[in-house]
Amino acid sequence: MSTPDESAARIEGPWRHRSIHAGNGMFHVVEAGEGPLVLLLHGFPQFWWTWRRQLVTLPAAGYRVVAVDLRGYGASDKPPRGYDLPTVAGNVAGLIRALGETCAIVVGHDWGGLVAWTMGVMDPKVVRRLVTVSAPHPLRLRQAMLAEPLGQLKASGHFLGFQLPLLPERRLTADGAARVGRLLEEWSGPGWPDEETSRTYREVFRIPTVAHCALEYHRWFVRSQPRPDGIRYRRLMRSEIEMPTLQLHGALDTCTLPRTAQGSSRYVAAPYRWRLIEGVGHFPHEERPELFDAELLGWLDDPEPDR
Repeated sequence: MSTPDESAARIEGPWRHRSIHAGNGMFHVVEAGEGPLVLLLHGFPQFWWTWRRQLVTLPAAGYRVVAVDLRGYGASDKPPRGYDLPTVAGNVAGLIRALGETCAIVVGHDWGGLVAWTMGVMDPKVVRRLVTVSAPHPLRLRQAMLAEPLGQLKASGHFLGFQLPLLPERRLTADGAARVGRLLEEWSGPGWPDEETSRTYREVFRIPTVAHCALEYHRWFVRSQPRPDGIRYRRLMRSEIEMPTLQLHGALDTCTLPRTAQGSSRYVAAPYRWRLIEGVGHFPHEERPELFDAELLGWLDDPEPDR
């Protein structure tokens, strides 16, 4: 089986591919539409393509939509370090400015959601509104993992397995990245993904060094806990979120438990809305895009949500 290159991540469609320098690296982004900027951040083990449906529906609703390959993924740069949440959040904030905007509606799924939470604290002026999908506040995730050994810690068992050197990368990419396909199936609701979707994610995850970079996010989150950088990060993240926030979660999510995510409201001082989407797992924007888009667009169209 041949090894794919970054061209595998440049899937054609009703959108434009661009490479944009921001911070100290290059980001591959996919853009469509005109209007207020909505920046879409994917999670593990995916890439920008996870937002392919929203790259059609959001422009039709009057938004300029940019989906980005996070650092280390897809066709973006893959440096050897810099996968801590403060660094990634700072680079994404720089990307918003490099796109010619002063602020954006930031929508993040899974690890993209953790980046979005971090941006909301570190760079609040660049985040006009915040939407997190299948992503608890980082402090709430840590608390749940420590307090619920048979709950969120068990659900996050992959975090611990990913701490080993080299072996997790080999396991994830072996047999055409078959384990990536199994994770997608295990974390989703029934009936998703189909074979074509699974094959696309497996193919792009096999781009050289993507697996290692993707795991570095998990390794930093766990290994930084006792270190000074982790202590500084937790202290920083105690600051309350000051922009309107929407939190969406699948009721069948076995990767990040709904009760873990719901406890994030304590960190939000601004108007806040929680929505549990029935019948879906960890990937609600792909599993039931019509329900996801209805919740997102309804909230975006509300000039004063939940005041």
